[in-house]
Amino acid sequence: MSEQEFGSTPPAAESSTEPAWGTPQPTYTPPPYGAPPPPAAAPGLSETAASTLAYVTFIPAIIFLLVPPYNQSAKIKFHAIQEIGLTAIQFVLLFFLVIPFLGWLIWMMGTLCLLILWILCIFKASQGGAFKLPIIGDFAAKQSGYVG
Repeated sequence: MSEQEFGSTPPAAESSTEPAWGTPQPTYTPPPYGAPPPPAAAPGLSETAASTLAYVTFIPAIIFLLVPPYNQSAKIKFHAIQEIGLTAIQFVLLFFLVIPFLGWLIWMMGTLCLLILWILCIFKASQGGAFKLPIIGDFAAKQSGYVG
């Protein structure tokens, strides 16, 4: 290729009707100077985000039960109490580790079941719903006043 071919512009670019890069677009109109600002976001977490975060560990669950904006929502309280119940069951399952073989099997199966239930609870809470566990869920619903 010769030097002239590199320096010339391609034929399609010469016949283009679009303005070059960096030039103002003719159809763009800036917003009026006195336009109102966009609405401010609500302070804190949404109910869905707080319900989902309650399942991370028992620490956010306890915090959500104690901090005023979150402890007034029945839905957030339900998820926090249910997470504390799941943590209590996991703690009870740890005692089975003392028993050789059979206790280890019980601990593994129980932990696997709790993991599956925990994932289901997180998934439903992230969608704005609730996965009510058989015994813990009834207790949490009664304590929080959640009807769902």
